[in-house]
Amino acid sequence: MATEAFEEIAETFEFLEDWEDRYRHVIELGKELPRLDEAVKVPAIKVEGCASQVWLLPRIEGQGPDARFDFDGESDAMIVQGLIAVLHALYSGLRVTDVIKVDAGAELARLGLNEHLSAQRSNGLRAMVERIRKLAGETAAA
Repeated sequence: MATEAFEEIAETFEFLEDWEDRYRHVIELGKELPRLDEAVKVPAIKVEGCASQVWLLPRIEGQGPDARFDFDGESDAMIVQGLIAVLHALYSGLRVTDVIKVDAGAELARLGLNEHLSAQRSNGLRAMVERIRKLAGETAAA
């Protein structure tokens, strides 16, 4: 179910055996994401449950269950910005009905993130996944 972009990250993680190298790779992925305009960083797009500041701005193309899901995101923490990039790779371009079907826990476990993130970061990652699923679900039901 994973996108080609996510598969590329998974392949890179297989190549990078050391967690510190993987950690640096996640940070680099985050640096490649475009920053959000300050004007859109409003409470309505802020993700609650993250220790860091996190904003996810959905970009939905189309309507109903066949709409395509995408989002922009930003965090004030480098590693979280990288996690946003990983989630972007996992979900971007999927139909909203497929976003809901993605087993994010299993896909992210392939990267070994569960074992190497603090409890706070893991909770924040779950909060971001829940927000993405909620946004996709709302669009699919419309």
